[in-house]
Amino acid sequence: MASSDKIVYCPLIQRFIDSTLNATTQTTALSSMNVFAISLHGLFASVGILENLLIIGIVGFHVRRSVISIWILNLAASDLLATASLPFFTLYMANGDTWKLGATFCRINSSIFFLNMFVSGFLLAAISMDRCLVVLKPVWAQNYRNIQKTGRVCGVIWALAVLCTIPFYIYRDTIQLHNGKIMCYYHYAQLLPSGSFDLGSLCKQREKGLAFMKLFLAFLIPLIIIILSYTAVNASLARRGCRRPFRFVRLVVSVVVSFVLCWAPFHLFSVMEVVTAKGHPAQKLAAKALPISATIGFLNSVLNPILYVFSCPDLCKKIRQSLGAVMESVLAEDLAEFARRRSTARSINTAEVVLQQRNSIQTTSMKTGEQEQEEVFINSAQN
Repeated sequence: MASSDKIVYCPLIQRFIDSTLNATTQTTALSSMNVFAISLHGLFASVGILENLLIIGIVGFHVRRSVISIWILNLAASDLLATASLPFFTLYMANGDTWKLGATFCRINSSIFFLNMFVSGFLLAAISMDRCLVVLKPVWAQNYRNIQKTGRVCGVIWALAVLCTIPFYIYRDTIQLHNGKIMCYYHYAQLLPSGSFDLGSLCKQREKGLAFMKLFLAFLIPLIIIILSYTAVNASLARRGCRRPFRFVRLVVSVVVSFVLCWAPFHLFSVMEVVTAKGHPAQKLAAKALPISATIGFLNSVLNPILYVFSCPDLCKKIRQSLGAVMESVLAEDLAEFARRRSTARSINTAEVVLQQRNSIQTTSMKTGEQEQEEVFINSAQN
């Protein structure tokens, strides 16, 4: 990587780089906040990877294909990507906020986080709209709601999410500091216009643009769609005099609350960081709180399978049956292997017994022959 004096950085980043000029040694001590974030990363990564792999394995191979299974598979795939990227963020923090895996992987790994953020928001909004249409337009849903169209909608969602993630990929880079650390952070002073411009204002515009794009596209708009959809469903059921099941109410409340609690802190501090003045206490607070709020955002990838999958009794039953079948298969293989070994051992023992009997017979016959020869020799000598 080229040295920092040959690369143009935004004024704020440049000042941060210059502040490390006199620091010749890299500090590796971890703060209590970093230790807490690393612990959360490890927990979320372990639980998220296991449960999302379980969902993909069971729903993908043991559940009959349906509209809801398509939604769940895509949501689990997005959450699996996010939780699979967590160990690399954990490594980054454990190394004292030093990225050692190269600039390209810095962009890719960071982009996975934003991709999951957009895909999760879009999918949760689409699932809410799908359930709303099933209740409000049952005839239309019966005629036009199918697996193929749901798959195409998921394809469009992934394409839109990738499109929204491209700016975050472009403006992510490794930044070499004078104290030996390498940051994996935003680098807005790229793709600069050819005419005259103010670098500070340009960087600020790009920073604000991405922050508010995340806020509206990945959080506010999906949240509004989710709330309006379930409100419409609730109103429709109330007009028909239908009693809302407790499970449905609990699911709706859990979805909205978990989505808000997991993503609101990240978007709040992202916007706070770009709208407050330089050096303001709120900006310093946002800069310190952003890493842990991003970690909380990963929690949504752990909660989604619990809310959307394990809240479905039929699917839970299928998962238990599949796990039972797997355990039975493993036990059957172990029992078969044990029986095969016992059979082999019996065969060996039987062969040894037969061989011993043959050796005994041969020895006996040899002894008898020798005795006969001795008797013949004695008789001939006496004569």
